[in-house]
Amino acid sequence: MSKQLQQSVADAARDNWIDRWAPDWLKPYARLSRFDRPIGWWLLLLPCWWSSALAAIADNRPLPNVWHIVLFLIGAIAMRGAGCTYNDIVDRDYDGRVARTALRPIPSGQVTVNQARAYMFAQCLVGLVVLLQFNWFAVGVGVSSLLIVAVYPFMKRFSDWPQSVLGLAFSWGALMGWAGHFGSLGLAPVLLYMGGIAWTIGYDTIYAHQDKEDDALIGVRSTARLFGENTKPWLTGLYGLATILFAASLFLAGAGWLSYLGLAIGLLHMANQIRRLNIDDPDLCLELFRSNRTYGLILFAAMVADALMLSRSFV
Repeated sequence: MSKQLQQSVADAARDNWIDRWAPDWLKPYARLSRFDRPIGWWLLLLPCWWSSALAAIADNRPLPNVWHIVLFLIGAIAMRGAGCTYNDIVDRDYDGRVARTALRPIPSGQVTVNQARAYMFAQCLVGLVVLLQFNWFAVGVGVSSLLIVAVYPFMKRFSDWPQSVLGLAFSWGALMGWAGHFGSLGLAPVLLYMGGIAWTIGYDTIYAHQDKEDDALIGVRSTARLFGENTKPWLTGLYGLATILFAASLFLAGAGWLSYLGLAIGLLHMANQIRRLNIDDPDLCLELFRSNRTYGLILFAAMVADALMLSRSFV
């Protein structure tokens, strides 16, 4: 086994299942998909689940559509993998010059660009099969996100706000759950989407602080570099804005007190992120970034419990 295949990428969890169990031929492709770093598909998935729960609340259903919940899980894993593969193809020259990303499969020579392209299309095919299980309106909404996904990897070269474009892409699921349920959109899911964008800019700014020194050397731009020492005030504003938009979305959907309780607990969780943050500690930045899965699950669990409570109150 080559030394490169034995080595984990810098921000992968220690002793992850790929390093321990995956056959050598699979490891580079699994790493292209970031299967060793599941936080990415969680953060893509959670707005989908929120939207499904929000639709259940609005429609007085006791639970989100379970089939949709499963489809979103499969789709998020597949499309996050495809997006990461695409990002690595586009950024292959930059990744080789950044310590945290130098061991990624393409810059380290484990996978060729053509092999990565073929793998990306295979993952997109899985995503397409998942998308076609929904109504045609939802299919159209899903396809509409592809332009944002295509543009994102280039934004760090031209804008100090690439995290905002990531927010547009990663929060798209906030529209999908509602569209899959009702076959239409409304202000409630749009506000949920806007809140997701603010949330994403916040957590990805924390993530980007890991690379700020290398980014400065090679000319890559980010909100981490833009905010600098003012990151905590910016995060306070972004997380506060996300909370306000989420609350407005819940109000329009007719949510009950359990959803607002979850939102309040989530706000305390985000405040703790800001309190603990040290922008010069990469390990802590990664830990706090990953903790946003907990925030998303708190909000989802509260919304599901609320849907169940509200539906029974009308029986």
